[in-house]
Amino acid sequence: MGMLVLALVALLLCGWWISQPWRLAWRRARIARRPFPAAWRAILRRRVPLVQRLPVDLQLRLKGLIQVFLAEKSIVGCAGLTVTDEVRVTIAAQACLPLLGRPRGFYPELSSVLVYPGAFVVDRLQQDGLLQRHDRRVLTGESWSGGQVVLSWDHVREEAGQPDGGSNVVVHEFAHQLDQAGGAANGAPWLPGAWWRRRWSQVWNQAYAQASARRAQGDEGELMGDYALSAPAEFFAVASERFFGASTELARQYPALHAELRRYYGVDPRLWQA
Repeated sequence: MGMLVLALVALLLCGWWISQPWRLAWRRARIARRPFPAAWRAILRRRVPLVQRLPVDLQLRLKGLIQVFLAEKSIVGCAGLTVTDEVRVTIAAQACLPLLGRPRGFYPELSSVLVYPGAFVVDRLQQDGLLQRHDRRVLTGESWSGGQVVLSWDHVREEAGQPDGGSNVVVHEFAHQLDQAGGAANGAPWLPGAWWRRRWSQVWNQAYAQASARRAQGDEGELMGDYALSAPAEFFAVASERFFGASTELARQYPALHAELRRYYGVDPRLWQA
């Protein structure tokens, strides 16, 4: 009898563990179907004008994503910042833009978003050969592999109000989260299939070389900018910003890169631009 009870308990535990993905999907679907709060709709209209440009089906999908994101992720104020619904909804709306076109989870390695009132200072110990030195930088955003994103509310708010500006610190840092899924950020997020990974590498290497050459020639109209060239991970994050905020110009300057991002994100933001 004792062995039978143990076997039954083991079977129940195994079934519970196997059913976790289905239970999680059911819970998320239930949250996404809830009525979207009227106060949150007002915040989107006021703070994230891009949402009003989306087709109705994508607006509804984004609202569902926002509700799940805010149910699962903690948003924490730092340096005296009070986290209001305005802060939470404005950040969540932009964080969910990269999730609109393809189901890819809700940044499974992310647990919390830390929000400072403005730009924040980061001190790090850097190894320079045999020497160690302190590196102090003023940042507007950062993505940590330990499950946190750090943001400046001033920059989040300003860039959310300029949907055609081409810069978006939230999209940038959450692109890093996609890149960091399963390992260190290297500009090559997880892709299903060796053929796609080979094509991605080829397209991105060509675009990186093209941007480097244009910057070296002093082309002030080049879209990517110097920071994108600092590392492959930054090139991907900046390209994601441009994709959602300056999509038509990105397609003009880097058509193959834009096509690759359309396949990856599953949307074409050129259709949303004013």
